[in-house]
Amino acid sequence: MKTHCLMHVPFEGPAQIADWAESRGHPIAFSHLFAGDALPELDAFDRLVVMGGPMGVGDEQQYSWLKAEKQLIRAAIDAGRSLVGVCLGAQLIAEALGAPVGRNPDKEIGWFPVRLTEAARAHPFCEDLPAELQVLHWHGDTFALPPGALHLAESEACTQQGFLVEGRILGLQFHLEMTPTSLRTLCSHCADELTPGPFVQSAEQMLAVSTVRYEETARVLEVLLDRLDARRP
Repeated sequence: MKTHCLMHVPFEGPAQIADWAESRGHPIAFSHLFAGDALPELDAFDRLVVMGGPMGVGDEQQYSWLKAEKQLIRAAIDAGRSLVGVCLGAQLIAEALGAPVGRNPDKEIGWFPVRLTEAARAHPFCEDLPAELQVLHWHGDTFALPPGALHLAESEACTQQGFLVEGRILGLQFHLEMTPTSLRTLCSHCADELTPGPFVQSAEQMLAVSTVRYEETARVLEVLLDRLDARRP
């Protein structure tokens, strides 16, 4: 399975997603949009991974590549490709599916639990997954549930934490892919976002968690990526 990853900033890469692809023998290519890389042709990938970033889905004037990226995402959906979106990536996919994206009531930055919804717990895609999991969040925006999507998870701060469409499109507001190294990098580049709030932890709090936390989220990520349908129509 050929995977192509869209990166919006150099400090939000696929991390554990890339490790999963390598462990499964799936080649992964990249478009570093912040550096002016070209977008891939549809035939170049079976799965499109859309990563996060500090910009918003409506920031096309500041980031000229956003318009073409949105067109690619829509084309990949229409062509029956598999897609994975993380944070901003999930918001871009949600918008392409017709769901509005806007500000969340509170910024959510730090390790906070997400809970599977009742519908997700009853769905085979989430079979044997933990009903609640501590995950890393870093967002101020959120998406509405796309039409026809399975609502996967929610948190105290944010109702829409994940969705699944047609068994092949996965959007996650939170960061299962995070590693200690990638979190340190994120904290360094986005320290200005750590303003006080009910759901904002300090960099010290986030970086102090045990490596077991990363191992737990990586296991769930692997299950989701393995179960996501990547067969071309």
